Amino acid sequence: MHWTKTLLGPMMIPVLFSCGSAKKTAGWQEDSLAKSGLTHSEEMLQHMLPAANEKFSSVTGAYPRTIKNEKLVTTSMYDWTPGFFPGSLWYAYEYSKKADLKAEAIKWTEKLEPLQTFTEHHDLGFMMYCSYGNAYRLTGNESYKKILINAARALSTRFNPTAGVIKSWNSFKSWQDNTTYHFPVIIDNMMNLELLFFASKMSGDTSFRHIATTHALTTMKNHFRPDYSSYHVVCYDSANGKVLARETAQGYANNSTWSRGQAWAIYGYTMTYRETKDPRFLNMAIGLSDYFINNKRLPEDCVPYWDFNANETGYTPGIKSNANKTNTLYRDASAAAITASALLELSTYVNEGQSKKYREAAVKMLKSLSSDNYTAQAGTNGSFIIKHCVGSIPHNSEIDVPLVYADYYYIEALLRYHQLQKEEILFSSN
Repeated sequence: MHWTKTLLGPMMIPVLFSCGSAKKTAGWQEDSLAKSGLTHSEEMLQHMLPAANEKFSSVTGAYPRTIKNEKLVTTSMYDWTPGFFPGSLWYAYEYSKKADLKAEAIKWTEKLEPLQTFTEHHDLGFMMYCSYGNAYRLTGNESYKKILINAARALSTRFNPTAGVIKSWNSFKSWQDNTTYHFPVIIDNMMNLELLFFASKMSGDTSFRHIATTHALTTMKNHFRPDYSSYHVVCYDSANGKVLARETAQGYANNSTWSRGQAWAIYGYTMTYRETKDPRFLNMAIGLSDYFINNKRLPEDCVPYWDFNANETGYTPGIKSNANKTNTLYRDASAAAITASALLELSTYVNEGQSKKYREAAVKMLKSLSSDNYTAQAGTNGSFIIKHCVGSIPHNSEIDVPLVYADYYYIEALLRYHQLQKEEILFSSN
């Protein structure tokens, strides 16, 4: 989940981005979006730190996740989200170069060290690469590299070569018929592959790369419909690799497209193409992105509803006990933040027309997210940056609240856009 300088070399950028003008000065004008957003993001993180640090001393940590009744809600390091807060601190430090932010980022990252041997679920990429990955990228600390390789080794224990995928959860109970499946794979799992690619490059152990590539190919085969929309959960028979069910856990219906799941897929296949240069993954990222940005249900501001098919005819909610909320068209700003970041990277791999299309869509999302409609003011929103996100409506959990991963990918997208602008100005000046 990390933008690297090799991706930003001038020759990797096919066109200058324009928003009504191709002049060089337009690039600088647009860059004010990144500068103001990054400055405000740092301010919000600084506001959050005192409250977060009050809870930090517990053995397993207390990592910011959301708010409830305007109070900060934290989780232990064993949740899937602890890597995002230190990751956001690293991004804020990367932009500002402030020593106090670096010290906080180190503290919050190093608390996660025990997770390098964690094997209870698949989210080690989120947990360790967003934290330690950024830490290593920005400091070069060799001990961080060793921890990341160990984490990749732990994640690899969940790979089943017969099924060709990494097991996500330990079990999944169907809402349709209460069947319990013991090898579920969720689309989110594409995001954890970057840790494996990193570990393969750093260690020379090609098994990590093999697992990541195999998982991506198997997921490509089984997790998508012909129109490039995604299923959330695919359940396998671990003995023979057969697909037993395609369902949802956090989406509207088994046959619907959960917006954040589609965002994870766009990001995951864009990253996998970066690491492999296999055109199959690029084509997948393009198809997934086009489904998202061309969807007739995508609102004008490009911040999607929590599910692309929520409340549509032909889609039956997976759970009916929460019907009022399930049928409400809540926005999920986290899906927009993830997608904006992914589209900015994807725009550097495609032809001129596609590059312009993806860049414009990403900037529109960032402008929306940076507006008062979605960006919180200092002293509000528990000091989280982004408002109006959705965790899991079917579980009646985290509905229309801030979420720590929305902030992380929003800051990442702003940094990517800021760096692209700088590269394009240099390129146009040569």
